[in-house]
Amino acid sequence: MKELLRNISQCTICKAHLPLGPRPVVTAHINSKIVIIGQAPGTKVHESGIPWDDQSGKKLRQWLNVSDEQFYNTENFAIIPMGFCYPGKGKTGDLPPRPECAPQWHEQLLEKMPNVKLIVLIGAYAQRYYLKDKAKKTLTETVGEYKSYLPKYFPIPHPSPTNRFWRSKNPWFEELIVPELQNVIIKLL
Repeated sequence: MKELLRNISQCTICKAHLPLGPRPVVTAHINSKIVIIGQAPGTKVHESGIPWDDQSGKKLRQWLNVSDEQFYNTENFAIIPMGFCYPGKGKTGDLPPRPECAPQWHEQLLEKMPNVKLIVLIGAYAQRYYLKDKAKKTLTETVGEYKSYLPKYFPIPHPSPTNRFWRSKNPWFEELIVPELQNVIIKLL
């Protein structure tokens, strides 16, 4: 695992497309129990090199009901974004994750983590990649049907502050599904 993480840290596969240059942000351990698969680091995470070290991460840890210590303990959580580096700015937020990372690295990482009990799929990019034709037409439908993906996957929306509108339109997520997510997480930890 250490060699694989070292190889990822030196990856430059999409360097030409990265406005801030490559800085892969990923954590994993051979004993990781839960894998968090999000989109791609934002500028704050690119600067710090610490995954989910921003407002989105605070909200995610609230949803999971875990402390920073629990979350950053790699034996609890592996953090593997769809794109490992900051992809750049788009019209309404960051650009989509670079498409090179997941096919290049995800399978290799998951193969080295035999104790994984749950993969939390954050956002449409992760859900489409992992659920393939089992993903529903919309993220809302996929999240609403989360039980059909258990015990392996738990799809959730992105906890970004820019996603406030979705959360205000879909209060059922935080009222009904977040407690279920917390129950699953506490059992695994």
